[in-house]
Amino acid sequence: MSNYYNMVKTVMLEKGIDFEEVLVNPNQESDYLAKSPMGKVPCIETEQGFLSETIVIFNYLEAVGSGPNLYPSDAFQRAKVEELIHHMEKDIELPARRLYGEVFFGRPASDELKAEVKAKLEQGFSAVSRLTKYEPYVAGSDITYADFFFRFAVNLATIVAKKALDWDAFNELPNVRELLDLMDERASVQRALADQA
Repeated sequence: MSNYYNMVKTVMLEKGIDFEEVLVNPNQESDYLAKSPMGKVPCIETEQGFLSETIVIFNYLEAVGSGPNLYPSDAFQRAKVEELIHHMEKDIELPARRLYGEVFFGRPASDELKAEVKAKLEQGFSAVSRLTKYEPYVAGSDITYADFFFRFAVNLATIVAKKALDWDAFNELPNVRELLDLMDERASVQRALADQA
């Protein structure tokens, strides 16, 4: 069910990388902590050892050169994609996560928490909207890691906003629905969503 797990999975599918899925829940067992130091998913096993954290995994997959490049070759443009990912994660996904208890686990959030999260999300959506291009992808004409991050993190945050805050956060970013539709046409995303279901 992890959005980060699905980001990595879709990227590996996009790159045509053969992999074996091992379904593990996040946990604090010592054998899993040796693979993923915080006990989170995803983590991947390489010939050299384990790696955790989605952005680290993206960077590793890009560095080993399998499949199409999902970062621009220009150093500044690559940095802009990484900047966009950072803002989507820190300023949209992480604040929205504070309301997961209410949305997914039936643990009501206080009005104060909801107000705080909404204010953070408004700032986050505003920051991301200043960086996005939608030409047709978030960073320009070519698909990048930022688009997979957008599909699985920003989309989830809009669901949380609607359910916990009764707020249609889709309206905060132009062309959100169009990009989500475009991403959902990709075979990699369709497979990840079907497997998730």
